[in-house]
Amino acid sequence: MGTVYEEITLTNAGDRINVQRGLTTEPEVRRTTVTAIVDTGAATLFITEAVCQQLGLTTDGERSARTASGARIICKVTEPVEIRWKERFTSCPAIVMPGAKNVLLGAIPLEDMDVMVNPASRELVGAHGDEIVTLAL
Repeated sequence: MGTVYEEITLTNAGDRINVQRGLTTEPEVRRTTVTAIVDTGAATLFITEAVCQQLGLTTDGERSARTASGARIICKVTEPVEIRWKERFTSCPAIVMPGAKNVLLGAIPLEDMDVMVNPASRELVGAHGDEIVTLAL
């Protein structure tokens, strides 16, 4: 299928919560837009050390991860990061890959945003169409 790249916006979710609580203002929210590799073989969101610093994320523990080459490495786990792609969003902790040059968008956040890779066009699409369904509870 080849490599799939998508532009996503990453936001410090703690900053967003502080705005909702009236503790800070919207211009103070740390965010960045990156071109991520969509990696359905990766479980979650993997970010670079530079993105972690840019977003001002704190880390809370470590996790063992396996690289594409099969090597095991120890990575830091961050506080939640909001991920936005078009009108869809989710949040999850990120894994900071030491020495990584690219952000990887993995299966769990893809699933949570209800998107999938279209193998023919090599791009993200809504798993159930491009319409976002709002559920009334």
